[in-house]
Amino acid sequence: MESHQHFLLYKPYGYLSQFISNQKFKNKKKMLGELYDFPTGTMAIGRLDEKSEGLLLLTTDGKVSDYITTRGKVEKEYYVQVDGIVSEKEINQLTTGVEISIEGKKYTTKPCKASIISSPNLPERAKKIRDDRHGPTSWISITLKEGKFRQVRKMTAVVGFPTLRLVRVRVGHIFLGNLQVGEVKEVSHLM
Repeated sequence: MESHQHFLLYKPYGYLSQFISNQKFKNKKKMLGELYDFPTGTMAIGRLDEKSEGLLLLTTDGKVSDYITTRGKVEKEYYVQVDGIVSEKEINQLTTGVEISIEGKKYTTKPCKASIISSPNLPERAKKIRDDRHGPTSWISITLKEGKFRQVRKMTAVVGFPTLRLVRVRVGHIFLGNLQVGEVKEVSHLM
């Protein structure tokens, strides 16, 4: 039986969830391979966009990656700082599903879990988020089993609260915990 390796990473703000760029103008893009000497064949399980941060799972096992990303059974939890003070009205809209645009087509998100949370204890972000002089902000937790392109950002925008900071804190039973920004931890299994 082939032996696979699995990793947890606190993906920093400003990094792409890939190892090589297929863009001509990669010059200023930061890739995961700059953070750790991952073995050949390592792939990110799902993605976090360049402006998002937090828990990213990596593996050399395509079957594990497929299970987590495509079956729609594994929860992914995000802490989201939004512009303005969100209310239960918007939380209810998020939990029942909102209409967003995916590749130019209308899509209604599946029901999810959402709640207002107090400001979480997270490391400072590399790029400063605007300060309170620009108005109040609030934090929400959103837990999904799907993961369309920029879905959480689109969901909060649709209900009138643009995302300022997005941190994935959990995938399935695996938590970000006390990993530090940019830290990689090898684990024996993921699921």
